[in-house]
Amino acid sequence: MAFETGFLHALIYLAAALIAILIGRWSGAGAVLGYLAAGTAIGPWGLGLIGSKEGAHVTHFAEFGVVLMLFLIGLELRPRMLWKMRRPLLALGGGQVLLSTMALAGGAMAFGLDWREALAVGLVLAPSSTAIVLQSLSERGLRQTDPGRDAFSVLLFQDVAVIPIIAIIPLLAVSGVDVSGGHSSAAWMDGLSPAVRALVTFIAIIAIIVLSWWGIRPLFRAVAKANLREAFVAAALLLVIGVALAMTKVGLSPALGAFVAGVVLAGSEYRHELEADLEPFKGLLLGLFFIGVGMGIDFGHIWANIQTVLLVTVALVLIKGVVIAFLARANRAELPGAYLVAAALAAGGEFAFVLVSVGQSAGVIAGDTAPTVIAAVALSMAATPILILVFGKRYHQFQRRKNETAGDEARESDVSDEGAPVIICGFGRFGHAVGRLLRGQGFACSVLDRDAEQVDLLREIGIPIHYGDAARPDLLQAAGAANAKVLVIAIKNADSALKIARTARELYPHLEIYLRAFGRIDAYEFVDAGEDRFYRDTLDSSLRMGADILRHFGMKEESAKRVTELYRRSDEEAVREMAKHRHDRKRYLDAGREAVRALDEVMRSDSPCADRDSSKAEC
Repeated sequence: MAFETGFLHALIYLAAALIAILIGRWSGAGAVLGYLAAGTAIGPWGLGLIGSKEGAHVTHFAEFGVVLMLFLIGLELRPRMLWKMRRPLLALGGGQVLLSTMALAGGAMAFGLDWREALAVGLVLAPSSTAIVLQSLSERGLRQTDPGRDAFSVLLFQDVAVIPIIAIIPLLAVSGVDVSGGHSSAAWMDGLSPAVRALVTFIAIIAIIVLSWWGIRPLFRAVAKANLREAFVAAALLLVIGVALAMTKVGLSPALGAFVAGVVLAGSEYRHELEADLEPFKGLLLGLFFIGVGMGIDFGHIWANIQTVLLVTVALVLIKGVVIAFLARANRAELPGAYLVAAALAAGGEFAFVLVSVGQSAGVIAGDTAPTVIAAVALSMAATPILILVFGKRYHQFQRRKNETAGDEARESDVSDEGAPVIICGFGRFGHAVGRLLRGQGFACSVLDRDAEQVDLLREIGIPIHYGDAARPDLLQAAGAANAKVLVIAIKNADSALKIARTARELYPHLEIYLRAFGRIDAYEFVDAGEDRFYRDTLDSSLRMGADILRHFGMKEESAKRVTELYRRSDEEAVREMAKHRHDRKRYLDAGREAVRALDEVMRSDSPCADRDSSKAEC
């Protein structure tokens, strides 16, 4: 019977996770918010499919997903990278924990709490949710932006700061201190003095570093020689689970130990294999963790204390948001970026659930305070994906406007009319090759680029180039468009390229315009705009590689050139035909199927190896 119940619960969780992902992606809200909503729906305050006791067991198991996530984060960080990040780690991360704790403690005292309990609450609420923030930023394409890196620095510092926080909270108790830090497996340390406990903790961390570097690498080397992927997966899980267990034995966060082990192994030759093997486990367990957080929201307490809970939640988000935005601005972040960092980190985090239990065990946090704090943390965590969605869109809009206009205002253009017959807009990898080829054959080119660093670099190596945006009519005129014959638009952004093309068509209709298309979608845009001379970015390279492979299999040079040119002509015709129907899905798909059929037929009929074994062709 228990066997069937376990399978039933697994079925409910997996179905909820799948539905959450689909709805989150479809609505644009993201998977994290979908997981939280799914947990609320199946939990005791929703449909009641999973009881609170069963949900707590699964949530404890799913917390291992957070441990895996921090291990994988550690794998991405080499000690040299951490050293480079020292300024944002200390200035942003350290400042955030310190100032947020003080501000939140002050707010708690305004609610009437004793200073010791208020300080404990401030320490509990200062950390943010590493799991939700990083997942939400990644879903929005914000992980590698400046705000994403700032948020990551703060989260990294917070994860490390949990160790001293766990040690500090029991010290705030007047008596009856539970030095175990809330981890029952560390009860053996209860009778030790603070100095001895600190020494044991230090030794445990050093042991993890030594074991990860000198002990685990030989193990992975032996497992790799066995050439069995399941053995490598087992070894990876053994490492993470072993480190997590060792940390709980000394009363510390298992996530911290996993993070340390990941950093130690970041420079090893097995880093990429570890990432690939553990990523599926991390994704599934994190999904279960988020569902568990949604199930754990005590709506009964919330409804009974709705005003207090909402007030605490709003105060938490506003106080932390203001502190973080201030620090981000002080760290020279742009205003929309500072708002995004604040929105991402303003909520509480998953460590709050552990820290509250630490405070309760130590007698620092009262029994009537804890449920309100937990409810406020859960609600704020549920709001985090929404806040990132809203402020992430604003940040993306700001970046687009900045890319379009800021470059012009930041530096005066130095464009001049050189009397060149060719004007090239954009001198990256594409425009550079075109310009060098033309100049090598004696055709002068006037080159414009709006990337100031690129302009300075090319000038230093002796390539004549001007800073300026050809979308501005005055700069196009200054470059000599009235007397030029050809305009090459080699920039990546299709919207900007069309803007330049329209300006040139209107003011200088005599110009022959050639455009770079980054892909088929850009090509469709150019066809719609009536532009015929466009060249897809990777088409030539792809065909050249295909021709080389055909020659490797024995095809003659002339035959390889002929079939690749035939493919080029057929594919370009297909692009123009499909562009006519791209806003009508049915006709677009019909045109695509016809293009595939026609291309295959043409290629087979013209192939000199059509009736032969292609792996042995010498034609």
